[in-house]
Amino acid sequence: MNDIIHLLPDSVANQIAAGEVIQRPASVIKELVENAVDAGATDVHVIVKDSGKTSIQVIDNGKGMSDTDARMSFERHATSKIDKAEDLFSLRTMGFRGEALASIAAVAQVELKTRTADEEVGTCIVIEGSEVKRQEPVACAVGANFMVKNLFYNVPARRKFLRSEHTELNNIITEFEHVALVNPDIHFSLYNNDNCLFDLPATTLKKRIVDVCGKKVNQWLLPIKVETSLINIGGFIAKPEFARKKALQYFFVNGRYMRHPYFNKAVAEAYDKFIPQGLQVPYFIYFDIDPANIDVNIHPTKTEIKFENEQYIWQIIISAIKESLGTFNAVPSLDFDTEGVPDIPAMGSVRNVSVPQVDIDKSYNPFAGNRENGLYRSNLRKAPADWMNLYEHESKSASEGEILDNWKNDMEQPSGMPDDYSGGGMMVHSAMNDDASSLFGEQDYGCETAHIRFKGKYLVTSLKTGILIIDQHRAHVKILYDKYLNRIGSGSGASQQVLFPHIIQLSPAEAVTMEKIMPELEAMGFDFSNLGNGNYAVNGVPADISDGEQSDLINDIIHATIAECEKNVKEDLRADIALSLAKASAIPYGRVLSDKEATELIMQLLCADIPEYTPEGKKIAYVIEDKDIDKFFR
Repeated sequence: MNDIIHLLPDSVANQIAAGEVIQRPASVIKELVENAVDAGATDVHVIVKDSGKTSIQVIDNGKGMSDTDARMSFERHATSKIDKAEDLFSLRTMGFRGEALASIAAVAQVELKTRTADEEVGTCIVIEGSEVKRQEPVACAVGANFMVKNLFYNVPARRKFLRSEHTELNNIITEFEHVALVNPDIHFSLYNNDNCLFDLPATTLKKRIVDVCGKKVNQWLLPIKVETSLINIGGFIAKPEFARKKALQYFFVNGRYMRHPYFNKAVAEAYDKFIPQGLQVPYFIYFDIDPANIDVNIHPTKTEIKFENEQYIWQIIISAIKESLGTFNAVPSLDFDTEGVPDIPAMGSVRNVSVPQVDIDKSYNPFAGNRENGLYRSNLRKAPADWMNLYEHESKSASEGEILDNWKNDMEQPSGMPDDYSGGGMMVHSAMNDDASSLFGEQDYGCETAHIRFKGKYLVTSLKTGILIIDQHRAHVKILYDKYLNRIGSGSGASQQVLFPHIIQLSPAEAVTMEKIMPELEAMGFDFSNLGNGNYAVNGVPADISDGEQSDLINDIIHATIAECEKNVKEDLRADIALSLAKASAIPYGRVLSDKEATELIMQLLCADIPEYTPEGKKIAYVIEDKDIDKFFR
């Protein structure tokens, strides 16, 4: 009988392992920079070409390696971080698996020059596809100099699935920031195609956060610090008024970046009463805990960490945040509007309060009066016939007939509608019957139909076959999305110049994204001037965006684009920008529309392509048919 199980060659095993450890150029930089930190480096320089697709170079001044260690470091499971299994529960280093260098060498062409302080000559080793090509003495500085070329050159399928240079550069910046934010005592620099993206001198933690994330964060940083027998928590949180839709949120534990949705919910819980729903608060929170109480050996990327006492840490996080907010008086206070309020004098010490008297006309009979057709006509005073005063803001000198005619004309021809528009059909989903067709068909919907505004969120109007319920915010998002997308495609955005240019400050990661989306923003009607160092002057804004909103709008667009950085198709980028602008400019929930505004919104929605869904696929409108309403009254 022939044996069918055999041992894989090291080169094949290394390529399989590299699939988890090395996913893209950013993974190489993460592993090499973390190794430099573990080696005690005080200067770490990262140089990439074509966002890491051509070459990646990491230079450090750490302790370096001997020629034997340099050769051994590229073997699988070769490490200087641990000696036995028990060491996993006392880890203070970034790496420990001994897989990184072996995985990198399996899928790239690697050259390492390294020297220790007690040696006069260093060593140079060249490896391609896990095969050592040569090793020879070389003159070099103390530390390590890694050059990684042609990543995935021998795995074409993996190289083909690398994203655009912008996407890969964003991922590199993200990994670089994770290491830089937790090691403020180390000098870091990052270059891409000879352009300096970061040059971070050794400094304090707060200054490092400002250097990495931009000067704008300096105004909202609040320190947080608590020490317990279980865990020590430090770092910075944001004031509630700086909550955004997309925020910078970082957790670090024992000098290691981590993702932890459970603790993120604890932060959200601490801010629950202070910020609107749907917004996020920036934070940089650092944990210092006994390594025996955590497990970092869950995933090769080491960003998922298991804590032994998560529920207790949850409570500590909430208490620490609330204490910081209270200490620095960052909780929003009640601000009552006293303008126009009558001055009520304070009551003196002597209080002569008399009981109010009520006069009752016992002879009054509401049914007294003339009897007509078996009914009593009440003597109650009729409502005055001056109801037209309610419409004085329309035209004080107009007659009743003129006002009604003008209002009717406005309803029949909303602004932005075609001259020959006379209503039309709409595709919506039946809220009461999932089996019913979603085709709304031709309905007897006229401009004079009355609308009910419900809780500043929904518009309710009658149809020939039932009742139509529309989410006003989603409807407006759909209308604006179509308009902005068409404007970007045609480049027909009208720009209005601002009196005083507004300066926005962006972090290096945000500046990279800004350069990518600037042509689309300019097609929308924005006018920018690049002032350098991540500063941009906004000289003009689209005609339908009010001055003063552009800073938040641009930040929302940039963060949404970074979140969708996997997309590298130009049409997808335009759709993301149009959707971000539409969400930021749409009618907010809680605003009660006038009847004219409600009518115009409905008519514009009816003219839209696929008006039943938002660009994200959420329902905009529902129809409750007459037959379904009748079921409630049987």
